[in-house]
Amino acid sequence: MTRSPHAAWSLDTLERLDGRTALITGSTGGLGFEVACGLAQQGAFIILSGRNLEKGRAALNRLYERVPSVQGRFEVLDLASLASVAKFATALREKGQPIHMLANNAGIMGPASRLTTKDGFELQFGTNHLGHFALTGRLLPLLAAGNATVMTVASLAALKGELPFGDLNARHRYNPMARYRQSKLSNLLFALELNRRAHKAPWPIHSRAAHPGWAASNIVANNGALDTAGNPVGRWGRRIARSFAGPVFHALGQPVEEGAWPLLYALASPEARDGAYYGPQGKGERTGIPGEAVLPELAQDHQLAARLWSVSEEMTGVRYGLL
Repeated sequence: MTRSPHAAWSLDTLERLDGRTALITGSTGGLGFEVACGLAQQGAFIILSGRNLEKGRAALNRLYERVPSVQGRFEVLDLASLASVAKFATALREKGQPIHMLANNAGIMGPASRLTTKDGFELQFGTNHLGHFALTGRLLPLLAAGNATVMTVASLAALKGELPFGDLNARHRYNPMARYRQSKLSNLLFALELNRRAHKAPWPIHSRAAHPGWAASNIVANNGALDTAGNPVGRWGRRIARSFAGPVFHALGQPVEEGAWPLLYALASPEARDGAYYGPQGKGERTGIPGEAVLPELAQDHQLAARLWSVSEEMTGVRYGLL
């Protein structure tokens, strides 16, 4: 049992998840792995995913060590490839196993120079947002069959995010952190718009968002420009990593296990609400027990969210239609 030192909150307050299936992207380490452990502790069947088979198998072994009673498997998924997303989703749909929880967690942060996905999208926007947009859309029938909760991971970085629609792929101007903030604002806009569309359609799914505060996840702990499978995408992130490994971060931040709390809360707390955004409740939402987070002003713009949705459909070729 994991108990919070800050207040009377623990993973035991989450719902029991026996008989339910949870898919977590970017779960070979960091936040995704901790989310997998938390859900497994509550009885969920776990599908770990990532683009590296060797690291996936190692992560599955670690999961068995942490939660000996767990049932689960690892599946290869590269969110920087729409073909990989389509192949992954098709394989799951052929199995016909309903998905009850989807954690859109995988992320890339701060390549020093502009890199692209296999489809030519700027790497952070393409992986963090477009990959998850395509994945969720392609899995919609399985999610509906499971009356699923979809939790998309945003970030405090979304507070300063902007969406330059004339240059979403950073062909004309690239700044590592500006493009990371763009991707995280996009994650948040997507989660809230998915909730609105699910209620209107209606689709029997529940969309929420969460952020981990200042958590020493793989996205920064190793080099800040690694993806969640630990693959390097540039040297600039090592400067970020040094700052997150220093005394200031340790004084103001929190371990990755605690960073996963808001994500788990959004997925499995009986008190979590559809269309809500969760994060740590300490100063600046950097640390602490989970609760409702402050929504950036742009994240509340329904027209902006609808425009991003339309552009995302065009870029990915994935349209959320009738089930």
